[in-house]
Amino acid sequence: MIFPAQNTTSPATVTSKTKEQMPTHSETRTLPYSAQQMYDLVADVGNYPEFLPWTAAARIRSREDCGDHEVMLADLVISFKVFRERFGSRVVLWPQDMKIDTEYLDGPFRYMQSNWAFRDVEDGVEVTFFVDFEFKNRILQGAAGMFFYEAMQRIVRAFERRADALYT
Repeated sequence: MIFPAQNTTSPATVTSKTKEQMPTHSETRTLPYSAQQMYDLVADVGNYPEFLPWTAAARIRSREDCGDHEVMLADLVISFKVFRERFGSRVVLWPQDMKIDTEYLDGPFRYMQSNWAFRDVEDGVEVTFFVDFEFKNRILQGAAGMFFYEAMQRIVRAFERRADALYT
């Protein structure tokens, strides 16, 4: 199920950079779930291949409890047509603040960071998502740039569909 347009609290924004760099994507949506449910869904990196487009595999390398937050090192395998790459990331889970920060460690990107924030509101949860990345390979960078906005929309909608499958 795709959630109705009236659940969108603000449209997705795409910010241009230079010709060589990817745009960034940020989006805020209100969904009919709790902040805890959406936080748990996004924090469950090991299950991303079950629902996230282009994600062929996921592996949690390690987890470390740091008191007010947890640090997870994770690998994802991204597969799109003939392209198949593994990349590592550092995922910081902030359960009290209902935030998740991800930064790139190794793989096909020059850099990558993403942030999720979840806040309970009257109609459910306000989810804020931000991603900024750039591929090392110019060919991949150019190809990704052509479908960046569509790809980000598919990823966000995949999380919405997963929430619908798990929580309704």
